[in-house]
Amino acid sequence: MIVGEVIGNIWATRKEDGLVGLKFLVVKPDRSENTPEAPSFVAVDRIGAGVGDKVMVTKGSASSHLQEGPAIPIDALIIGIVDSVEVERSGSNG
Repeated sequence: MIVGEVIGNIWATRKEDGLVGLKFLVVKPDRSENTPEAPSFVAVDRIGAGVGDKVMVTKGSASSHLQEGPAIPIDALIIGIVDSVEVERSGSNG
């Protein structure tokens, strides 16, 4: 799973039949201290995320099975809008 921020929308008037009615958003993955910046990507949104929202995204074949029937041609799906993140830091308490 990836956590990132929605930075834009994509509109496509013509697309594959299985993609009709789906909303597409551009997501920029969060960057941790020790990792290089990952490129932005397009994810399908069915939960109502918008620009500026922090979201959780699943990628890969699991995302293509978001509805009954055959898999659809997507590789990223927004599965949650993040309210807050709490990360415990390791190290000494000093």
